[in-house]
Amino acid sequence: MKIGSLDLGETPLFLAPMEDVTYKSFRYMCKKYGADVMYTEFIPSEALIREIKKIHQKMSIFDFDRPVAIQIYGHNIDSMVYAAQVAEEAQPDFIDINYGCPMKKIVKRGAGAGMLQDLDKMQKMTEEVVKAVSLPVTVKTRLGWDSKTIVIREAARRLQDAGISALAIHGRTREQLYTGEADWNLIGEVKNDPYIKIPIIGNGDIKSPVMAAERLKQTGVDALMIGRESIGRPWIFKEIKHYFATGECLPPPTVREVIENMRKQLEICIEWKDNSHTAILMMRRHFARYFPGVPKFKNYRIRLLQEGDLYKLNEIMNEIVDVFGDIRVNYAEQSLK
Repeated sequence: MKIGSLDLGETPLFLAPMEDVTYKSFRYMCKKYGADVMYTEFIPSEALIREIKKIHQKMSIFDFDRPVAIQIYGHNIDSMVYAAQVAEEAQPDFIDINYGCPMKKIVKRGAGAGMLQDLDKMQKMTEEVVKAVSLPVTVKTRLGWDSKTIVIREAARRLQDAGISALAIHGRTREQLYTGEADWNLIGEVKNDPYIKIPIIGNGDIKSPVMAAERLKQTGVDALMIGRESIGRPWIFKEIKHYFATGECLPPPTVREVIENMRKQLEICIEWKDNSHTAILMMRRHFARYFPGVPKFKNYRIRLLQEGDLYKLNEIMNEIVDVFGDIRVNYAEQSLK
């Protein structure tokens, strides 16, 4: 698969862009375990115009990231053009436009998945961004606004005509948010549309290596994108690649191995933020997801989520290793869904 002249190999695995998740330390862990392509957290175009320092920090790119994209979103075409040009200065490998975020604060102004209600504007905005930068431009979007307005085939054709180099499709409508099941049949219809020549990246509910293989066989997409299932499970990329290569599933990690990964992720977060308390707060979303299926773990999870002192947090992690060290985490329940 290629994005512009960027050769990503056969069936690359993408880490989906996620706000307050895909920052430096988490991207590092996913890359360590085989994610092929990264994205920054998504960048609001209007915040770039206002020169908000925090937003510029989110565009920081590190050597381990590559290949990596900066994802931008907004409702104003001129602002999006400016955002794309600012993003290009940070030297990502490509720029991605978010037409898929379903959050109310985003869509109420017509940005994110809100753009699915105005395909003319979506196409025009994309054309202008493509013209404004020299890097390849890609898009991530959804099937439509709701079940009565499934527009993904028309949107895909228009976006290709606008000049994008690849399209990622989350198999839900905006109305679904993250509920229900992703519809991979519709993703497959876009991939197998004779008019579509650009690579198609499938996204939604890839909960196990077996499911990844099934979705690939079902649709023939060029790449797979993993989002929420990688939180607390960055090694899912390694598991999928191993299954593709051997047809066998790797055993899940032990609690001891998970703690080693948590410590490394926290260490990188502290180094990046230069503040242990801030890093701990950022890590809590991940702490909550790192130990599925471990029996009698609830009290330890609560303690991890409540502790704000680094020394005490390390003591809790030591205790977890002493009590649960060789027990394997269990993803069986969500893998079978």
